[in-house]
Amino acid sequence: MTKLGTSDLGVSRLCLGGNVFGWTADEETSFAVLDAYVAAGGDFVDTADAYSAWAEGHTGGESETIIGRWLRSRGNRDRVVVATKVGMLAGLDDLKAATIERAAEDSLRRLGVDHIDLYYAHKDDPGTPQEETLAAFDRLVRAGKVRHIAASNYTADRLTSALAVSEREGFAGFVALQQAYNLVDRSYEGELSRAVADHGLSSAPYWGLAKGFLTGKYRPGVTVESARAAAASRYLDERGLRVLTALDEVAVGRGTTPAAVALAWLADQPTVAAPIASARTVDQLAELLPALELRLAADEIAALSTASEV
Repeated sequence: MTKLGTSDLGVSRLCLGGNVFGWTADEETSFAVLDAYVAAGGDFVDTADAYSAWAEGHTGGESETIIGRWLRSRGNRDRVVVATKVGMLAGLDDLKAATIERAAEDSLRRLGVDHIDLYYAHKDDPGTPQEETLAAFDRLVRAGKVRHIAASNYTADRLTSALAVSEREGFAGFVALQQAYNLVDRSYEGELSRAVADHGLSSAPYWGLAKGFLTGKYRPGVTVESARAAAASRYLDERGLRVLTALDEVAVGRGTTPAAVALAWLADQPTVAAPIASARTVDQLAELLPALELRLAADEIAALSTASEV
């Protein structure tokens, strides 16, 4: 169990991404994935109101709806930390007070819960004063509809200024940051990670498996049937192959999967509380679950870090 930033939320070392629920995983399969994740000791589920509005025939909210039905059918709301987001769904794609208030009510309804554990600003909105945004989030916290708030896709400067506004005004402040971070995308390291560390926040990085590349299934000459195949395959360069070789070596030595090793490396990085990874089948999830307990040795972490250097 890992404490999430300055909050009172204790979460498992692996967060289950809900972006596939209602998109590439139907409700029955989504329920099976969620069941298997919780049975293995996971307790942190991430979604957003915008999931999966990008898919043909979808309008958004599909993932939240499925997770809500699962929570009700299993009666386990108190055992699961639920995170969702506001600010990227068409028509609700800003961080104005009215948007946040409406979106929160919509998410609460779809999730079938009386509070959201962690509510993210899905992306920054430079067009809305941060005072307005944070005041709206603060009202939700004071009303008991949200326990903690967090930021996603913020720069270091905007994250720092938002925290300063909250402190000055006495508002609830961001406790965590969600951003891209993995063995082949280490852009988080530097100014942004320092800002997170300096303010006692935690990171819950998305794309922990680089859109599936770090599972090891993408290899030269191999065709993968996946909605993310084109995006994942772009990592198949000299550096990417070097990373896969290092992952294979550690995975074989530990008797586990490359995916679990990649996530364990990420979970062991400074400021990271719980990397996010999704699975559209129970079989895919099985490759990730060892990351809940896997602790890499210092030399293994160093070998992976060296292999992934640009």
